[in-house]
Amino acid sequence: MPVEFFPALSAIPGLVHGFVTRIPGVAVDVDRAEALARLKPEHDRILTRDLGIDPASLWLAEQVHGDRVSVCPPTEGVERLQPGSDGLATATPGEFLGIYVADCCAVWLVDPVRRACALVHSGKNGSALGIAPRAVGLMAERFGSRAADLTVQLSPCIRPPAYEIDFAARIREDCAAAGVPADRIHDPGVCTSRDLDRYYSYRAEMGKTGRMLAVAGWKA
Repeated sequence: MPVEFFPALSAIPGLVHGFVTRIPGVAVDVDRAEALARLKPEHDRILTRDLGIDPASLWLAEQVHGDRVSVCPPTEGVERLQPGSDGLATATPGEFLGIYVADCCAVWLVDPVRRACALVHSGKNGSALGIAPRAVGLMAERFGSRAADLTVQLSPCIRPPAYEIDFAARIREDCAAAGVPADRIHDPGVCTSRDLDRYYSYRAEMGKTGRMLAVAGWKA
């Protein structure tokens, strides 16, 4: 099954999450927009079949390699895209968050007490700008979350020696500095560029590849 689940997140009651990996049989040696268009039918099937999510309830971020995190309100009849954002947050059951990555890191930040969550796209630039700790602050401001209650999960991403910057280490350090307990920060330590049967890698595939889809939200 081309979707991964993380034990630390699976242990949180009511949380829905998944990391959709490489889809066999879909040609993605094209630009990003076309690759996502080709992957969308398969992504929608996986959301429905494996995660129990209506694809129409999924929010997406524009992903401009910045540090903006947007709260996704409960709403209907609007395009579910947050412009200028690389992170999404919600505390509304039935609203789901989606982030695309191909070497960059998807970071889940989950508050099981307030039943809030955020999902951010953190690569070289986003990590340097501190998007993950920015999400910690936003969750405190908007949902009353405490950093000490959060569980943070990193996705597989590119790592040294395949990439010159260890931004996964920066994410872990920044989250700890923001007050997330070290034992609640989880990193699988997997490099996307080392397993092209399982993951897409922008660097290893020279920019012509697909995207993994990270998903988070709360059961309605």
